[in-house]
Parts: sequence; C-alpha cells; structure tokens
Amino acid sequence: MPQDTEYWFPAKRYGWGWGPPATWQGWAVLAVFIVFVAIGAFIAPPHRSPLMFAAYVVILSVALTGVCWWKGEPPRWQWGGEWTACRHNRKHIAK
Repeated sequence: MPQDTEYWFPAKRYGWGWGPPATWQGWAVLAVFIVFVAIGAFIAPPHRSPLMFAAYVVILSVALTGVCWWKGEPPRWQWGGEWTACRHNRKHIAK
C-alpha cells in the first residue's frame, strides 16, 4: 500500500531548495530556529563577539538545512511549471 509522504518543507517553485513550511511541524522547526538565534544574540551579542555569533548562526543554519533535507521535498533545480495542492503537499505536474 503506497504511503503518502507529507513534506514539512516543500521545494521552491523557482531555483533550488525549500520554500516556507507547509505543516505545523515545519513552522515549529522554523520558530525554534528563530528563538535559538535570539538566545544566541543575547548570550553572545554580535557587536561584542561577531565571530562567535556568526559561528553559532552557521551551526544553527546547518541544523535547519539538515531538518529540511530530512523532512522536506527532495531538492532539485526548478524553473516554474504547474503545481497542484494535494493534502498539504505541492506536487509538480510535468508537461
């Protein structure tokens, strides 16, 4: 029996990568990312230790990219085309 995969992060319609979250889980991951960046700005203010803050944000960004890769639609280069909504997923219709 085929399993319908629900992607937290759909692929962007133009370019490579992921677009805004499509599910509450994706929005929760994005909110946690933003909260952690804010905590990092409080603990290691960018104006006092810019390299430490930059390294912290890079680590968080790599973690966010990992979650997008794991729970998102497989990334690929796209340039437009038709899309259709299907149970909170966007599916590409090739012509």
